[in-house]
Amino acid sequence: MRSIVLILAAAAVAFGADQATDKAWAKVKELKTGTELRIFKKGAVKAVLAVLDEANDENLIVMVKNEEIAINRDDIDRVDYRPKRAPEGPTVEHHETERGPEGNIPTPRGQPVGPTVSSGSSVSFGGSKPDFETIYRRPPPAPKKPE
Repeated sequence: MRSIVLILAAAAVAFGADQATDKAWAKVKELKTGTELRIFKKGAVKAVLAVLDEANDENLIVMVKNEEIAINRDDIDRVDYRPKRAPEGPTVEHHETERGPEGNIPTPRGQPVGPTVSSGSSVSFGGSKPDFETIYRRPPPAPKKPE
């Protein structure tokens, strides 16, 4: 009787972990094509920086340096994404400075210098990219069944 209860409890924990994993992966599948990703693979030292093409139940299909690759879901420890921000338009700054005559200094033609105006403009495209946010993390392995 006791062993049946333990087996059922282990099955419930495993089933709950599978559902949690599927729910987290569903968020990855909802990302839009073109989303920037940082993918941490099992045993890899560096993350893979990629652009999402498609995510399905088995694979994450991404573009890495103009090459399309499929990464098996079982090989992924963590996926981070860069949220999209509303595009910011350019900021235009315009300034003018006016100076009066400097003691009516005559020009070479003999006419006094009038007021001078200097102006300038600058355009800046504001905002930096937002930081990556974790969207999927592989759950820890299920506890081993007691023998």
